[in-house]
Amino acid sequence: MGDLLWFTNALVVVVLINLLVSKYFFRIDLTEEKRYSIKSQTRTILEELDDDVYIEVYLDGELNAAFTRFQKSILETLEEFRIYSDNKVHVSVIDPMLAVGEKARSEFMTDLAAKGIQPTNVVGKENGQRVEKIIFPGVVIAYGGMEKGVMLLKGNKAQKQEEEINQSIEGVEFELINAIYTLATNEPKRVGWVTGHGELDSMAAAGFQYHLREAYSLDNVTLTDRATLTNYNALIIAKPTKVFSVLEKYNLDQYIMQGGRVMFMVDKLEATMDSASREDYFAFPYPVNLDDQLFKYGARINLDLIQDNSAALYPVVVGESGGKPKFEMMRWPFFPLINHYADHPVTRNLDAVVTKFISSMDTVKAEGIKKTPLLFTSDYTRVMAAPVNVSANDLRTELKPEDFPSKSIPVSYLLEGSFTSLYKNRYLPAGVDQQAFNEKGIATKLIVIGDGDLARNDVNPRTGRPQPLGLDPFTNYTFANRDLLMNAVAFLTEENGLIQARNKQVKIRPLNRERVNAETVKWKVINVVLPLVLLVAYGLLRAYWRRKTFARF
Repeated sequence: MGDLLWFTNALVVVVLINLLVSKYFFRIDLTEEKRYSIKSQTRTILEELDDDVYIEVYLDGELNAAFTRFQKSILETLEEFRIYSDNKVHVSVIDPMLAVGEKARSEFMTDLAAKGIQPTNVVGKENGQRVEKIIFPGVVIAYGGMEKGVMLLKGNKAQKQEEEINQSIEGVEFELINAIYTLATNEPKRVGWVTGHGELDSMAAAGFQYHLREAYSLDNVTLTDRATLTNYNALIIAKPTKVFSVLEKYNLDQYIMQGGRVMFMVDKLEATMDSASREDYFAFPYPVNLDDQLFKYGARINLDLIQDNSAALYPVVVGESGGKPKFEMMRWPFFPLINHYADHPVTRNLDAVVTKFISSMDTVKAEGIKKTPLLFTSDYTRVMAAPVNVSANDLRTELKPEDFPSKSIPVSYLLEGSFTSLYKNRYLPAGVDQQAFNEKGIATKLIVIGDGDLARNDVNPRTGRPQPLGLDPFTNYTFANRDLLMNAVAFLTEENGLIQARNKQVKIRPLNRERVNAETVKWKVINVVLPLVLLVAYGLLRAYWRRKTFARF
């Protein structure tokens, strides 16, 4: 009777616990770095979805261990999305290689590439033979009649494959929820593209502007009307080449004082590859008249150009073959490859970005302003003060590491805080409303980059069409310029902190191979022999106990 009562009570307790848990949903993540937890901002977006989201995952098929882990992480994240969205997220896994027929498979792959999901070759071994397989590490997200392709393999390609995939895993949540948010939002943030000073036009910045329009409401704006600027969450100033008037600088200053956010991408010296064809060409400053304004806010772009031993390649004529010029790709130190970043959501886990004729940066005293360097040159750099002789003939010069004595020079800064107006204790421009003047601003953010070409895309000379931002037409490699700039704009415009999802960390805990090799025998004994010894000892002890117990009878 007592056992039955105990069992009944236990059953009632279990039922009560289940009823309680069903009303108060919670999940517990016991991992050290909280790899299975998603950000509160992500949960908020998922909980507020008005329609169902359909996600097709194309990373499937026969995958090696690293990509199997990547696929598992994607599906685990999407499972969390499904739970927190109250089953509004629907996931299907598709292997593009299973399409029937070569033609159907080719059309399927072309369609995925058009959506931004590029194929990746994976090299592995089967039965001792080297095997190459094509995979598509991305997803297509559909919501409200619209769809968007998302490439999820985005780690630093200079790292080993395991580390690159690990970085991609850390970015899975942000890439997925950012795409969902872009499709689901009815009121996208407004971004203004400043014009009127020779900035990059619609052709030169087509790659960047295309992606901006996918996520934001993008307009061309001038700085002549202060009231209009207040309608924009952020402004982009991309490679100005002409002077800013006093009134324009004042309006820009007051926009910042009112909490406006700006990304400055400014070329300090005038240098192009067209001008580099002349041996006697020297790069002199652009007369844009922004130095004093940036100085007041705490940053300074120096009058110099950087040469870096880690640089992009450029074709050089080295002779003739069959009456035609023979080209060879050579490093062009004026095109530094940036692969050294701050540990910040804007730059975390980025692949290299390519710059062209970039200048170094310093910070100056600005009370109450936090200054964070975002981009750095490599450990083999040299700074050339203006005027700088820029000649393509230098491409033929063999450069050695010792020719680059400097290292880790900052070329971009994030400035955060309450800025002081450039016009404090100065005469205001004629005709402005002095009653509306703000000499001290509210907290805001500015990003300053010493290169305007960071946002420039090449134009195909045969078709006249712009190429993707970051694509090197000579090597066909796509650098991470787009990802860097889109992250920067997201950081400037966001209010919900969505980009903080890029701070997620997933640690790799590899075995110590030296210890494994040195202690192989010991661990084999512990794992194989010791359990058998313990089992035999248990059997002997049990037999001895039984014999001793029953001997009394």
